[in-house]
Formats: sequence, C-alpha cells, structure tokens
Amino acid sequence: MVIDLLRLENIDIDFQTERGLARAVRGVNLALPPNTVLGLVGESGCGKSTLLKAIIRVMAPNARISRGRILFRDQDLVRASEKAMRALRWRHVSMITQSAMNALNPVQRIGAQIAEAILTHEAMPREQVVMRVREMLELVGVDPARLRDYPHQFSGGMRQRVLIAMALVLGPELVLADEPTTSLDVIVQDEIFRELRRLQRERGFSMILVTHDIALVQRHCTQVAVMYAGEIVEQGPVDAVLRHGRHPYTMGLRNAVSRLDSRVEPIAIPSQPPDALLPFQGCAFAPRCPFALPRCATDAPVLTVAAAGHHVACHRADAHASLDPLARDPATWDRVAAITPS
Repeated sequence: MVIDLLRLENIDIDFQTERGLARAVRGVNLALPPNTVLGLVGESGCGKSTLLKAIIRVMAPNARISRGRILFRDQDLVRASEKAMRALRWRHVSMITQSAMNALNPVQRIGAQIAEAILTHEAMPREQVVMRVREMLELVGVDPARLRDYPHQFSGGMRQRVLIAMALVLGPELVLADEPTTSLDVIVQDEIFRELRRLQRERGFSMILVTHDIALVQRHCTQVAVMYAGEIVEQGPVDAVLRHGRHPYTMGLRNAVSRLDSRVEPIAIPSQPPDALLPFQGCAFAPRCPFALPRCATDAPVLTVAAAGHHVACHRADAHASLDPLARDPATWDRVAAITPS
C-alpha cells in the first residue's frame, strides 16, 4: 500500500477583505503519492496559488486556513508551530515562484543566496558549501563560474534555473512550482520544464505544478487536478482527465487550448466564475455550464469515483460520452453566452 506524501483534507481558506470574508478555497481534498508530478489547472483566481502557499504556510497576512488538515508524512502543517515550519521549508518542502527577479535578492550574489538556503539548515565548512552550490548550478545548466554574479546579470531563463537550484539544493521530497515560467517565452519554458522533469526523475521528489497551460501539464505531469471557484472538480491521471474529462468545465478548458495541428478554433468558456465574496448554492459552474440540470442550481455535487484513480464532482459525469461531442461544438457554448452576463 502506497502512503501519500501529502494529503489535503477538507481545506477551506478565507481572506478578510474590506468587502467582507472571501472564501478562496472550498473543501479541497487532494492526495499526492511519492514520486508524482501533479498539475493544478484552472482559471485565474480559482485558488491554485493560494492552495500552494497554504501548504508551505507563506500566505498573505489577511488569509487563514479556516478548516481542514494538510498532512505531510502525517504531520499536520495547519497546526504545526512556526519553528516546525521553518525546519520543514527548503529541507523537506520547497517552492519555485513565478517571478525570479522578485524572488531573488537583487543586491546579493546568486551563490550567496543558494548558500544561505543550505546554512539555514546545515552547519558545514565554507569550502563544502561552495562545492555544493557549484554542483547545483551545474546540475540546472548554469555555469558554476557565475556564482558570484548578481541576478540582473542573468537572463530570465537563467534566473529561473537559479531558483530551481535553490529549491533543490537540500534534496526536498516535495517541490511546489507556482507558474515558474509564466514570464518566459515558450522555447525557454520548454527547456526549463524538460530540465525540471529530468531532475524530478533522477531525484525522485514529488511536485505540484500550478499553471494555466494545459499542454504543459500533458507533456510533463503524471496526475492533474482541475480547480474551479476554489474547489477541485476533477482529478486523476493526465490522459484520463484531459483527453476524456467528465466534468463540463474540464471539457471547456480542453476546448480553449490552441493547437498547431488543429483546424478548429479554440472555444472560450462564456461569462466569469462566481464572486468569492458571495455565497452560492449548488454547483459553482452551473451558471456557465451548457449541460446544467435544474438540480445543479441547488445541489452541490461531491467528488466521487468515476474510474480507477479518477474522481469528478458533477451530476452528469456518467453522461460524459454523449456530452463530449456537444462540448466540442462552439454553438453549445454560444447558447450559454446568450443567456449569461459577460
């Protein structure tokens, strides 16, 4: 029996705002086995980055985990002390952020920044620290001779590689990657992810990748979780979810992807997700869903088993074979657009 490296149980995350309490994450359950790469996808504002930051407890001051447990090797990180979290970060769980220029200290040499991550957790001679820094830079494709350079002397792709070196220098079991290549061009993005995936296979760590890019998930992830309005609506093996998705929102995301080999134009999902400040009943996607039933407006679907390792929260999940061809027709979504506000 495989014991999950990370398990999220009924996680709610709230933000206290001037307009009131905003529920950013709602009842999320998620399991991550060892040596797994999980893609977390969904529209902007659906709670992906918030969920990632909650795992490592680096949330905004006005955010709080109001319910649930985050179990890392059975240690509840929600209730762990700040001292315990400091010992956990970088050593066992590390994070790669989306803006390397903001994450790196602009007035500190990159070698010193990587060394600081080491020395925070390990006492070792300076020569050994320098040796490890040089090894990590070489491992991620950065010339070790540049360890005394400053961040502004690197290209965006090279700065991102430095961040990866920092994230991996202590050999963590879990790496959280929050849109780590969003500001880079597509060629550099692919190079970075190929490198990251190679390192993951060689070192055996698990990774959660937050991204908007469905194609990226298809190429580099083994599992995927689809998030909408703070909830996980579908999760499972990449091929099962992205090619044969059972939730209408998953179908919509797939249809919105532009492909060079396709003669069909991408199809936009009409309207907007619900306001996190406003309560709602039923399925959060129902107002935008072309296949919604009357019960969808009142009864919230729960995440249930659709197939081996594949879970979906939809009242019409069993009808996916007949709904999928309709979801590929732009006219299906046009009818929704005609009756929903923009």
